[in-house]
Amino acid sequence: MSDRFALTGAKIFDGADWHDDAALVVRDGLIEAILPVGAIPSGVAEVETGGGLLVPGFVDLQVNGGGGVMLNDHPDVASVETICRAHAPFGTTALLPTLITDTPETTAAAVAAGAEAARRKVPGFLGLHLEGPHLSVARKGAHDPALIRPMTDADQAALIAARKKLPVLLTTIAPESVESARVTALAKAGIIVSLGHSDTGYKIASAFAAAGATMATHLFNAMSQIGNREPGLAGAAIDTGSLFAGIIADGIHVHPATIILALRAKQGPGKILLVSDAMATIGTDMTSFTLNGRTIYRKDGTLRLADGTLAGADLDMISAVRFVHRVVGLELDEALRMASLYPAQAIGQAHRLGRFANGTAADIVGLSEGLGVKSVWIGGRKVFGA
Repeated sequence: MSDRFALTGAKIFDGADWHDDAALVVRDGLIEAILPVGAIPSGVAEVETGGGLLVPGFVDLQVNGGGGVMLNDHPDVASVETICRAHAPFGTTALLPTLITDTPETTAAAVAAGAEAARRKVPGFLGLHLEGPHLSVARKGAHDPALIRPMTDADQAALIAARKKLPVLLTTIAPESVESARVTALAKAGIIVSLGHSDTGYKIASAFAAAGATMATHLFNAMSQIGNREPGLAGAAIDTGSLFAGIIADGIHVHPATIILALRAKQGPGKILLVSDAMATIGTDMTSFTLNGRTIYRKDGTLRLADGTLAGADLDMISAVRFVHRVVGLELDEALRMASLYPAQAIGQAHRLGRFANGTAADIVGLSEGLGVKSVWIGGRKVFGA
């Protein structure tokens, strides 16, 4: 295909507004313009999409695995490529491969793999999310408690050094294991700090937001809950305007009514955004896999340890979009923003991701009217669809 072409025949959502009878013009891997069909410049190749919708590619900030691979088990470039490739057919055009709490050696290997993936410009690779090991054992979820530990000076230095090698670095921490001064240092170094896997209270969570944390990890899961006299981390994430919050919208991790309540109550400018928290199962028919030597079982749409503990999600981003649209009842444009624009904003990448405007990345998802993924482009190159 030419490096300049126009996608036609579909309704276009630019991240804010819908466009009918319009063409999405792509040039050199970037969006050039949205034009009336009759205004397409001569010489620009027209690509008929066959109807449906064209929307900004989804941005997933928490992806533990896919295509049969977990980053923890194989922290190398091949795994990063497999994970990115596995999620593309579900509309995800940019993602953060996520390392769940592990050893310093595995963490270092994941950072090295991420740096190499960035150097190779692996399609869909956005950076890394290090979820732990500086968490609270009391809210460990599926994380191995033997590997959870407080942050040291060496850990802080390693994170700052890792950020210099990666386009984006997000880390989930718990105030119980990290001093607020360290959060400030990490944030100043350009690291996105997210609060999660924590039993901390509202006051401390708010103080950590003031110190530089800007996100909360999988809202309502593995965190202190909203109570009558203590709003907890969940309450702080909703009430603190500067905090973005990821949410796993599969109907299992969070009740639809709770999602509605959180959306109504969320103070801005921070938004609630969709994350998959996907594991190795995405794009496969596997029924079990391992994490830190423990078996995780796939059954009835859930992933659980042998004791029943939820262990990530058997979820992809288009399914999350459909859930918040059809079950929670959000307008489609808002559901799409939760999967694209808001996560891009949360990591400071909205200038190039999550919307269509002159100069943004040509990361495009073609959807059917029934919200099935028909085609996907990353950087103007088609990676899925006929």
